[in-house]
Amino acid sequence: MFNLIANAAAAAGSHDVGLTLMPASMCVKSEGENPYGLIPALCEGGIVSQITFLVLLVMFVGTLYILFTKLFEQNKVIGQGKAVDANFWRAPTLADGAAKLEKNSAYRQVVEDGLRASEEHNKLTDPVEAHDWMHGTLERSQNHINSKLNGGLAFLATVGSTAPFVGLFGTVIGILRALVKIGASGQASIDTVAGPVGEALIMTAIGLIVAVPAVLAFNWLQSRNKSIARRLSTFSNDVLGSIMSNGQVKPAVAAAKPAAPAAAPKKA
Repeated sequence: MFNLIANAAAAAGSHDVGLTLMPASMCVKSEGENPYGLIPALCEGGIVSQITFLVLLVMFVGTLYILFTKLFEQNKVIGQGKAVDANFWRAPTLADGAAKLEKNSAYRQVVEDGLRASEEHNKLTDPVEAHDWMHGTLERSQNHINSKLNGGLAFLATVGSTAPFVGLFGTVIGILRALVKIGASGQASIDTVAGPVGEALIMTAIGLIVAVPAVLAFNWLQSRNKSIARRLSTFSNDVLGSIMSNGQVKPAVAAAKPAAPAAAPKKA
């Protein structure tokens, strides 16, 4: 294993154009161009550095995709919760309240699962307490919604924990290539060492740039999911109480503000 890595680093240091994923035109050095940028680093690093950079790029793009898609899903569920506060509990029955919600609303799914479980309880041949049956059904409905919201967060956690090590792998390969280059030239001058070591440090920086947003996104999305889960749990308990009491038990709903009394006419 170590021999393969060393041979790959040595091949990258020999400027073999066959061991590269980049077009040759991108690796042509023009006069006055900065020789220590990202593109020169990838050209000099060879196929090992280029594959490492490609893996980090995929991680970064995946992080952005999951961040924005999960934000969209969360904002949608939060908006559905506001619709519940505005319309649902003012309806005479749970079925009427569910009809006022969006067709694919998470809260509507909880209500419909609860009503369906209430109807199916009488069909059970093995006697089960109605409260336990309803509670288990609503809990399964919540778990399904929470599982969907948490989908993709494992990728963010994986990126946050592994991206620095992927960048460090590129750094190790760069330093190994620098040592091979020094051994081939027979001298350890600044010109010989600065380029490869600088390229190696670039890979470390890229690894951190990928890892930090992934960790921040994971923690932020996880916190928002927990808030949504608490709200769903409260709503589920309210639905359970309403079903078990035949609609007699409902949460307190803010009544509409009464109109301001008309001003008394002024006496002449």
